[in-house]
Amino acid sequence: MGVIKSINISTERGKIKTPVDEAEFRPGFGIVGDAHAGKWHRQISLLSQKSIDKMTAMGIDGLDAGKFAENITTEGIELHTLPVGTVLKIGPCFCEVTQIGKTCHKECEIARKVGTCIMPKEGIFVRVLSGGIVRPGDSVRVFSVQGVRGNGMSEKIKIAILTVSDRSSAGEREDLSGPAIRDALGEIDHEVIWYGVVPDDPDQIKNTLLELADKKRADVVLTTGGTGLSPRDHTPEATLAAGERNVPGIAEMLRARSGELTPHAMLSRGVSVTRGATLIVNFPGSPKACRECTEFLIPALPHAVRVLRGEVTDCGKESADGEKASHL
Repeated sequence: MGVIKSINISTERGKIKTPVDEAEFRPGFGIVGDAHAGKWHRQISLLSQKSIDKMTAMGIDGLDAGKFAENITTEGIELHTLPVGTVLKIGPCFCEVTQIGKTCHKECEIARKVGTCIMPKEGIFVRVLSGGIVRPGDSVRVFSVQGVRGNGMSEKIKIAILTVSDRSSAGEREDLSGPAIRDALGEIDHEVIWYGVVPDDPDQIKNTLLELADKKRADVVLTTGGTGLSPRDHTPEATLAAGERNVPGIAEMLRARSGELTPHAMLSRGVSVTRGATLIVNFPGSPKACRECTEFLIPALPHAVRVLRGEVTDCGKESADGEKASHL
């Protein structure tokens, strides 16, 4: 496990990055306020202090954090040894390694002085999967060496999205929550095989879940709506009726992570179950909550699907930093 030594940003490209006390990681974008953020694969750059020390030993003084244009300076982890596709947990945020090193299109000042530069060889780049506030001193941990993409899956994750809403099913209100889930799925290797809206009727919810699991063979069914305290909120009960095995850790994690954002999260009654090889997870009804819960779930989703498909039989495989890759 590593630790963040410094967080560095610049508001203009080509400028040296300067340290900041904290930074906001935004999913699918990068660090808010940094000129290199955007909807591309090199959203955030990382470089280890050990790599910087190599350059210092070559006779360059004053190599402070950010001088190599890295956003995150780390200690205690060999970043450049991680394969592309590795998922890192940086502070509270999950990020996917997308590139190791880069080509210098214009020779930098450091390279001119000593004939070489460490960033093109040992710097890495990541894409943000789930956001939050990150500060110096936060941990950097290898969460999965398989990653979210390129994870050895036999085929794309087949996802079905079910919105539970009386008003949306009657055409009185546009459904924004189902599309919010679809958009938040982002870069994971998936296809949405079904999307639909049903009223808050327990039989209709249950029968739809049975069809999605038994006939359409969805790997994952994500539901939104009907998880609160209203007398018309029947989604958890219908989900339990359709399910065969409870997966309480997912629902507990979603409530815990959402509880960091709003105290109303404790009022959600959402559950998570499996039926055959299908994972069914309840999300709350608001589009914002759907986006957040999708981002929280993404890091564990490929592994869960591979286990249900029977593609993983050894869940005690060691991760790159020596910790267990799974607690199953």
